[in-house]
Amino acid sequence: MPACLITATNRGIGYELARTALARGWTVFGSARTDAAADETAKSLGEGFIPLVFDVTDHDSVQNSADLLSDKVDLLINNAGVIGPQRQSPLDMDMAGFSETIAINTIAPLAVSHAFLPHLRRSGAGRILTISSQMSWMGYRKSDTLAYRASKAAVNKVMQGLATELEAEGIPVALIDPGWVRTDMGGPSADNCPKDVADGILDIADSLSIAETGKFFKWTGEERPF
Repeated sequence: MPACLITATNRGIGYELARTALARGWTVFGSARTDAAADETAKSLGEGFIPLVFDVTDHDSVQNSADLLSDKVDLLINNAGVIGPQRQSPLDMDMAGFSETIAINTIAPLAVSHAFLPHLRRSGAGRILTISSQMSWMGYRKSDTLAYRASKAAVNKVMQGLATELEAEGIPVALIDPGWVRTDMGGPSADNCPKDVADGILDIADSLSIAETGKFFKWTGEERPF
């Protein structure tokens, strides 16, 4: 039975990814930041879901969870993310909030990938997907929500680099634009249903090959520009 690890499975896209993967017959290791959130998620999702408790910015806790896990991981989905602080324009930036956004959206996906890389290697068919955003696109100069935009542009570059380093091992690394999704972050007016997005992301994961490593995909499958 294939196994995936998804960060931040207690709500939003992460929850739908976990639920959809379980329905497809995957074992799902899913993280949450607290015991209570992990227990509630496990109760809701049922058999096949195995909760892990760590904050993605607590690198020691992430590594400890990885060290305690003996199973292989066939797919890692770096899903945890935040929209960032209330003030995030170039002329009115919450600098502490900006740093936190970078820590969660940019640095944490690399740290989680490092920690669980031995499990992906053990799989023989390991893959890494990281949730990015269309708002990372460098082709326009929008200045709103700048901390979020910058963090996602940065994680794109980080994951491109990881793709290059892991290519020789046959572990593909790709980025996913989920679009505007009806979650707590996206709000009720967003375009996309979380279930549809989760299905699309897992379809990409199922077909991802080393020939596509380092690429950026929309959840519907087409390649996006960086």
